[in-house]
Amino acid sequence: MLVLGYHHPLAVAKRYGTLDRLSNGRLILGLGVGTLREEFELLGAAFSDRGERADDALAALRASWAKAVPEYHGRYYDYAGLAVDPHSRRPDVPVWIGGSTARSLRRAVDFGDGWVPFGLTPAALHELLGRVRLPAAFDVVFECPGLDPRRRPDETRAAVEARFAAGATIVNVAFRHASAQDCVDQLRSFTALFPEAGWR
Repeated sequence: MLVLGYHHPLAVAKRYGTLDRLSNGRLILGLGVGTLREEFELLGAAFSDRGERADDALAALRASWAKAVPEYHGRYYDYAGLAVDPHSRRPDVPVWIGGSTARSLRRAVDFGDGWVPFGLTPAALHELLGRVRLPAAFDVVFECPGLDPRRRPDETRAAVEARFAAGATIVNVAFRHASAQDCVDQLRSFTALFPEAGWR
């Protein structure tokens, strides 16, 4: 997850536009506003108005994708007449916004294609999602850490299903494991728990 306040949006458009081109249009860019004042201070970045700056940066990114000579005139960012080559293939590179607040969700709905909440319970996720109308094809990518499908299959399935029931469209799982082979075995056990998904 890239913290917007640490980077100029034109630099983000250049770096990640290049990556989008190299990946043949497979990039999904994860962005956040940032919360650690000490990091902002270390980098000489503005902290108190980081939310407003992030909104302006997101609008600037939307105006800059897939353009050899992007132009944007906003409250915090203003540029024109600069060449960006290579640049993204797509004018609509998907952007997922991270956060754990209602404001981060609103920012994701207004400027992004998905929301990546963290540190929330399924009940809290459901409550926050109930406050907004999500756009079509909007992703909600919710974490599900500490799973042990080999030894606790019922608990694992219930945890994943609770996240989908709360409104997640994608569940990001992490397994408890002691080695690479244990992780592979956990993954096999996990896929066996969801035969309806058609995994092989």
